Amino acid sequence: MLLIRCPYCEEERPELEFRHTGEAHVARSSDLAAESDEGFEKFLFVRSNPKGVVFERWRHIHGCARFFNAARDTVSDRFLMTYKAGEPKPEKLA
Repeated sequence: MLLIRCPYCEEERPELEFRHTGEAHVARSSDLAAESDEGFEKFLFVRSNPKGVVFERWRHIHGCARFFNAARDTVSDRFLMTYKAGEPKPEKLA
């Protein structure tokens, strides 16, 4: 079982307490109504799926219920770090 650190609760908790909610730092259009069908499809459905480090959004549903971001290695399934929502994407990882 994975342990995930919630940056708000400041505790490592079992993965069952959390839900993955998609890719982090997705650029959202300020006027979705003006987007073309292709642009809206890309915004809503198309995400990167790289091998290696990814930045994801998670929610601590059985804890503080807050959203946060995490850097995770998809090869080892290891969480490199977690950080509060709204904070910028880290330049370098520990």
